Amino acid sequence: MVKDEEMLEELKKIRELLAAKPPAPPSPPKGLWNEFKDFIGKYKVFGLAVAFILGLYLGGLVQALVSDLLLPAIGLAIPGMSDLATYTAGAFTIGHFLVALITFVIVAFVVFIAVKVAKRWGID
Repeated sequence: MVKDEEMLEELKKIRELLAAKPPAPPSPPKGLWNEFKDFIGKYKVFGLAVAFILGLYLGGLVQALVSDLLLPAIGLAIPGMSDLATYTAGAFTIGHFLVALITFVIVAFVVFIAVKVAKRWGID
């Protein structure tokens, strides 16, 4: 009887050793080209590049909007300030800073609205 129990225990150990093991994770792709493709897919580099390029041109578009449309309108609304870019306060020329500030606020608002719309549509 003792011998049967020992044999049964030995068979259980063998069964555990022969049980199917989970498959090993796939090895990373070999070769420079395959590693590059994996990098592009894993970190979504193309999406980042597209977003950067669109953001760059959006900034240029808003800069043109501010300098060509909004600032002349402000110049018409405020007497004596025909060109905000050349505005000076004492010895300091702060006009270009004001133009950059207005441009930044508009770009930040447009990006905020775009993110809000993307979240509503379920785009992450």
